[in-house]
Amino acid sequence: MRTIWVLGDQLNRQIGALADADRTTDRILLIESTAKTTSKRWHRQRAHFVIASMRRFAAELAEAGFEVDHRRASSLRAGFHEHVDEFEPDVVRATEPASWDGLEMLRDLDVEVVRSNQFLCHYDEFAAWANSRKSFKMEDFYRHQRTRLGYLMEPDGEPTGGRWNFDDENREPPPKGDADPWADPQTSQLDDIDREVMADLEAAASDHGGELWGAEPDGTWATSRRAALSRLRHFVDDVLPQFGPHEDAMVERSWHLAHSVLSPYMNIGLLLPGEVCDAVQDAYDRGGVAINSAEGFIRQVIGWREYVWGVYWLWMPDYRSANVLSADRPIPPAFTGAASTEMNCVGTCISTLHDKAYNHHIQRLMVLGNLSMLHGVDPWALTDWMWSSFVDGAEWVMLPNVIGMSQWADGGRMATKPYAAGGNYIDKMSDYCAGCRFDRKKRTGDDACPFTTLYWDFLARHHDRLVKNPRIARQVRASERLSDLPAVRERAVEVRRMLDAGEL
Repeated sequence: MRTIWVLGDQLNRQIGALADADRTTDRILLIESTAKTTSKRWHRQRAHFVIASMRRFAAELAEAGFEVDHRRASSLRAGFHEHVDEFEPDVVRATEPASWDGLEMLRDLDVEVVRSNQFLCHYDEFAAWANSRKSFKMEDFYRHQRTRLGYLMEPDGEPTGGRWNFDDENREPPPKGDADPWADPQTSQLDDIDREVMADLEAAASDHGGELWGAEPDGTWATSRRAALSRLRHFVDDVLPQFGPHEDAMVERSWHLAHSVLSPYMNIGLLLPGEVCDAVQDAYDRGGVAINSAEGFIRQVIGWREYVWGVYWLWMPDYRSANVLSADRPIPPAFTGAASTEMNCVGTCISTLHDKAYNHHIQRLMVLGNLSMLHGVDPWALTDWMWSSFVDGAEWVMLPNVIGMSQWADGGRMATKPYAAGGNYIDKMSDYCAGCRFDRKKRTGDDACPFTTLYWDFLARHHDRLVKNPRIARQVRASERLSDLPAVRERAVEVRRMLDAGEL
């Protein structure tokens, strides 16, 4: 009998090796690894999401008539060897994993590896496209994907609406007033499986030196395909029409705004990117959503998400160690919960992260990521922290988004400029600054916004490198003309010390 080994982020009957599985000849193997669940300081909701989804999927396969070996083991390798010793399969087959180390493990164990179809562009296809070009910007890849896949395209090969990109319509600041126009995400009732998973995770952390943090699961995150499909329908019908205009906005009163919050499900297979984009295309075709919202969302899925996937495989394994700015500071205690903060933007993001294991992309990039880059946080430390803290975290997701986009640690291979900004940007795109004790306009003094102080210090600290970059050179030269630059840089030293000490 053959074994099909299903990893914890491949939970879909249509993915890879499972697509042609036969109940009479194939046994399914799923392994919960204690080493994995105790290897990091996992957010409770992140750890619960993966393990509960695995257990429900194993049960669904068993109900469908498959023989399922769903075992707990000290490690994935140990679980594999225990399974082989017990069942002596003729061959063990698995779908290509989403991580570099995972693929190396399967090869080392002599597992038969099946090409993955979990993404719309396989990383070999991405490499062929990238290697045929002198440069490969995400926008170019996105247009390649639109043309290849046919989303929002006309029969003559032109983009629907006459434009490839409606991003300029999706950058509106937060709406005025207290009214909340965004539909609340669906939730699920917790059951015995959820409670059992949390008890097992807490016991494993206690017994094996692990650590969990964050709020208990509250039903926000679906852990079955059926519930994930319901979340998709809710997004398309009730949320997507509001998605576009305020895509980059941040507000205290809503942790989700009109974001889909579907990324966790795509990242572990409960939803597939094609079916998600098909649903959005269908909504546009029915007249249920404007072109800017439909295009903006499809761009995030077939453009940015698949681009991140491609560059991860293209640049690994050396990409993990990229650090051109020589950043070496630890994660600020305000991020980990070891200290409180008076920075309202950071405090709001971390409070949401604690409660939901989630921040949307602008909060990650322009609040947490921006502050980390300005401060000089070690990019791998930030990658690892985000990987373990966010419900949709994975190495392939976090490495390019943190190393390349957020921290500019690759020197511009991915992003053409550092996404650095002071307090003015946060004030423009959020309502955070109105409730903050720091003054976004001030560079020096005890009440100066730490973002503003560190922004000008960052430009001065990396002057020689950044002044050569045409997309940020003007700001660098503006920093040269600041009459109070010495005082700003002196204040920055104190700000960075206080961030490290958890005193801001």
